[in-house]
Amino acid sequence: MELMSSGEFVRASGLSRKALRLYDELDLLRPVAVDPASQYRFYDPAQLEQARLVAWLRRLGMPLPAIREASRAAPAMAAALVTAYWDQVEAETTTRRELATFLIGYLSGKGAAMDSMDNAGKTEGTLAIRYAVKTDVGLQRDANEDSAYAGERLLAVADGMGGHAAGEVASAAVIDALKPLDTQVPAGELLNALDHAVRQASRTLTEMAQADPGLSGMGTTLTALLWSGSQLGLVHIGDSRAYLVRDGKVFQITHDHTMVQTLLDDGKITAEEVASHPQRNLILRALATGLRCEPDLQLREARPGDRYLLCSDGLYDAADAASIASVLCTAADPDEAATELLRLAIEGGGPDNITCIVADVVPQLTPVSGLARA
Repeated sequence: MELMSSGEFVRASGLSRKALRLYDELDLLRPVAVDPASQYRFYDPAQLEQARLVAWLRRLGMPLPAIREASRAAPAMAAALVTAYWDQVEAETTTRRELATFLIGYLSGKGAAMDSMDNAGKTEGTLAIRYAVKTDVGLQRDANEDSAYAGERLLAVADGMGGHAAGEVASAAVIDALKPLDTQVPAGELLNALDHAVRQASRTLTEMAQADPGLSGMGTTLTALLWSGSQLGLVHIGDSRAYLVRDGKVFQITHDHTMVQTLLDDGKITAEEVASHPQRNLILRALATGLRCEPDLQLREARPGDRYLLCSDGLYDAADAASIASVLCTAADPDEAATELLRLAIEGGGPDNITCIVADVVPQLTPVSGLARA
């Protein structure tokens, strides 16, 4: 068998001398002989096929350890290795494409516009939501400092603090900061996207208060849900709440960031003492200057048949838990549920602003007006 010099092998294989030396160093393509005096390398003509395969796999972007394994494997096994690698590349590319699409929309402020309510009747995705939003100033307040947003993929309630217009300004600003998330956020980025938006909103409130002393001391709670397929991201800070109704049972899925909740958790007061405690309105965490901006984040799995309630404390402070649960479990649709919950709070004295969003998770069916994709 006549061996080929490195020069001949370079010309025949189409590889460069540099590539040939690299493949030798990486143990991807060793010469069959090396002249001890001149150090010239010689190759078997049968190695041309291996050389081309290594070059192809390099252009494909395959990692060197995987190339080494594939180049030494039988053809069928090599094909399986390439298939597995390319399946991984396509999955990663899809994930990166989704992330890029979200970032372009989010950073340009066009995300919500691209998935507006004009498309509410379409049935893309795996689940859909039907929702209703209700808010009322209550019976004892002059202005409504609550803000809310409901879209195809984002639901949010914020309860402003600070008195006069400041609370309203804070809650509205935070809701505005979250609105760009009402787009197709990759499921793996739900919590990152929520956390980023909330912290950006907190910085915005600080900057507003620094620019206008009249807004000093303003702040807001926030409870929001963000959907992607069947995945659900929850962000929560303050004493607004989120509830889940599943299989006929009602669960509170947020934890109040209040002094009385801390005392209750520590066993220092009973549940019956919460309503009359002198510090029942003291919030420990919120989006406000001087308070900890440490939102709770959860990733949850949504199921068809689930019902979610987001509300400000004006609802659950005025209406007892059993009555709220009864409405959530029996109301035929979100609009009826939200209307009845508002009525409960007003009948309970309406001491505070009342805001609630009720959303039903439904299976993807035929196009229906008022149906929002999740």
